[in-house]
Amino acid sequence: MTDESTPRRAGPLTGVRVLDLSRVLAGPWCTQALADLGAEVLKIESPGEGDETRGWKPPSMGGLSAYFTCANRSKHSLVVDLKQPDGQALIRDLAKVADIVVENFKLGTLERFGLGYADLRALNPRLIYCAISGYGRTGPDAARAGYDFLVQAETGLMAATGFPDGPPTKVGVAVSDLFTGLYASQAILAALFARESTGQGQFIDVALFDCQLAAMANIAASALATRAPPRRFGNAHPAIVPYELFEASDAPFVLAVGNDRQFRTLAEAVLGQPGLADDPRFRRNSDRVMNRATLRTELTPRFRAEPQAFWLELLHRAGLPAAAVRSTDQALDSEQARARNLVHTFADGPEGPIRVVFHPVRFEQPLPEPSCPPDLGQGGDALARRWLENAG
Repeated sequence: MTDESTPRRAGPLTGVRVLDLSRVLAGPWCTQALADLGAEVLKIESPGEGDETRGWKPPSMGGLSAYFTCANRSKHSLVVDLKQPDGQALIRDLAKVADIVVENFKLGTLERFGLGYADLRALNPRLIYCAISGYGRTGPDAARAGYDFLVQAETGLMAATGFPDGPPTKVGVAVSDLFTGLYASQAILAALFARESTGQGQFIDVALFDCQLAAMANIAASALATRAPPRRFGNAHPAIVPYELFEASDAPFVLAVGNDRQFRTLAEAVLGQPGLADDPRFRRNSDRVMNRATLRTELTPRFRAEPQAFWLELLHRAGLPAAAVRSTDQALDSEQARARNLVHTFADGPEGPIRVVFHPVRFEQPLPEPSCPPDLGQGGDALARRWLENAG
């Protein structure tokens, strides 16, 4: 952790205090975004193991689980037993001086401890209280625990993911949690802005189910338009052709032809087959969508005749969107990732260096220097004392 005696460089949220009662991914992803922007985040963890993700290993890095490090940098950890009266009293005292509370407990849990929104708002009317849950505070599923995997299944994401002849498939990363964390941070920033004019905080109800359903985007729009379930297209696009993975002679690559002009360029400049773009089966994107299998039959043997590098050079020279399929470690080590300074190394992990992917947005004013994800209980006592000492 950064030495408390050394102030962080100012950021857009410098001076904002976040009392983080969340754990696992959606809530910590939200509060990490606020920390990246300069907010002080006090992460409250339960005695013993703390945040569950501390135990989600291997792999480990610098003494912490790699999973934990992805969502908890630039925070201070404070161990509090919320089931005990003294722990509840401490949270109430901290809420009096906090700007934001983020929590992701099951419905009714914090209310039983006297730490619900109504309880804390009575102590601090300016408090912004963001409750993250699986299904929100209303509806028949409100009391259910929310898990990313379940929500991917229930919102149609799995039904739309995978190959036509395969089973419904979840996305490889917990996107429902991540979408929810991003929507939550967006809502909190809007509430902070509103507080400038109203002087009042507010309650924010954010649900994984709602956020993932909203993030179905064009798939949801198509379902609303047709009232039909989506088809699975594997690595192809339901409404753009050719927009999929192809096999070269040595390795796969993806090709994303987004309009008719690009398709003509592909036919003429890359494949040397101008007649392909004039074929009535392929002239317009709607034609290509209707005849996708036929077009793929035309393209597949051509692409398999040469290596990946050959096609990528031609496609890039022609200004067409195409890319090699990388592994995550290759992407992290790419020249582009290095040029954008996306990977940050902390030398002060509990048992050695820790590497993380830093905040992806670049501001004209550089963001504050991040600090290492905390060991359990690290840095929280000092930050809590400072908040309480400055309460007046």
